[in-house]
Amino acid sequence: MSKQILLVDDDSAVRDAVAQTLELADLEPIAFSSFVAAKDTICADFEGVVLSDIRMPGRDGFFLLDYAKSQDPDLPVILLTGEGDVPMAVSAMGQGAFGFLEKPCAPKDLLAVVERALRTRNIVLENRRLRVLVETGDPAERMLFGQSELSQALRTRVRRVSQLETEVLIMGARGAGISKVAEVIHLSSPRSKSPFVKRAGSGMSPDQLNEAVSSAKSGSLFIDEIALLPADSQLALLEHLEQLNSVRLLAGSTRDLVQAVETGSFNGDLFYRIEVTPLRIPPLSERPEDIPVLFRHYVAQASEQAGLTAPEVTQEFTSSLMTQGWPGNTRSLMSAAMRFVLGMPEDVTQVVELGLSEQMASVEKSLLIAALGRHNGRAVEAAAGLQLPRKTFYDKLARYGIRAEDFRR
Repeated sequence: MSKQILLVDDDSAVRDAVAQTLELADLEPIAFSSFVAAKDTICADFEGVVLSDIRMPGRDGFFLLDYAKSQDPDLPVILLTGEGDVPMAVSAMGQGAFGFLEKPCAPKDLLAVVERALRTRNIVLENRRLRVLVETGDPAERMLFGQSELSQALRTRVRRVSQLETEVLIMGARGAGISKVAEVIHLSSPRSKSPFVKRAGSGMSPDQLNEAVSSAKSGSLFIDEIALLPADSQLALLEHLEQLNSVRLLAGSTRDLVQAVETGSFNGDLFYRIEVTPLRIPPLSERPEDIPVLFRHYVAQASEQAGLTAPEVTQEFTSSLMTQGWPGNTRSLMSAAMRFVLGMPEDVTQVVELGLSEQMASVEKSLLIAALGRHNGRAVEAAAGLQLPRKTFYDKLARYGIRAEDFRR
């Protein structure tokens, strides 16, 4: 999120004082003494917000507000008013100002409005970015998150591989998102309008394989954990690949296929056929800088699914997440985000081995909390949504120390 504040005030003493307050809050003020001096910075590409005095010689705060809205209707403009200018500021709110503050204002009041404006600006810019991605039709950018060099390299590799007609072997640790990468390859390929069929390799019979190949005609067939494909199905798959058919194979594996070939559990000819275009997904342990981006994305998703307001994710909290190993990769990070949304942040930052009964209790508690969140704390409706008798529902709330009133909003 941007920390830039375009500060415009002709009074140098006030300008310096406000700039100091912003700097102490780890924000980045860009100070100007007039609209003319600040004009070139006010544009749709500016990622921050504007904080301006109303009364200034020449072009005043109202003129600045009108200009800012003409450049970007969604650019937040906060106006600073002198004593007695409150009616004027209220009028400015009607013209699209994000907020107003009366000088002198307490630092906490100033920072509260500024930080709210920055969050609003960040949401607007993120939504614009996503709309551009949808319009440009780049599934790799749209579905594979992360800002690290490794993530950028992965997206580049996916785009290149998608344009080929060769088989692809997608390798990664458990929870790394092998299935999602396979889907992105398909969506980015010339076959994107044809079927994308997913099947688990474990226990797949030759007949089931034939059915999957038929279903994926002209499209892509993704076989997850191909190392677990039975021997007779491995031979059948190899025969399909050696024939001229219209299906592209995408294979996924968390296991060492070279070792599987050496031990005889995986067909060597099939391995050399599918590993012509390998693609490795880096684990989170190799790209911890992606954890904050991914976690915030999963928190937004989980909040929407649970019908809850997304809680704030502080930098201190994401820093603690980055210190963990995350052996379950993005899948475990996604689960952690759901627990965070459901009000269990302590479960996120503590890696604890739970027994079956404890895991079931944790899931049950999560479901109760999510139901209350969806129904705004109305216990009767939440119980009905879970198809539980009222007494049973209330007993479970008491067992876990959950209060329905805490979810009313």
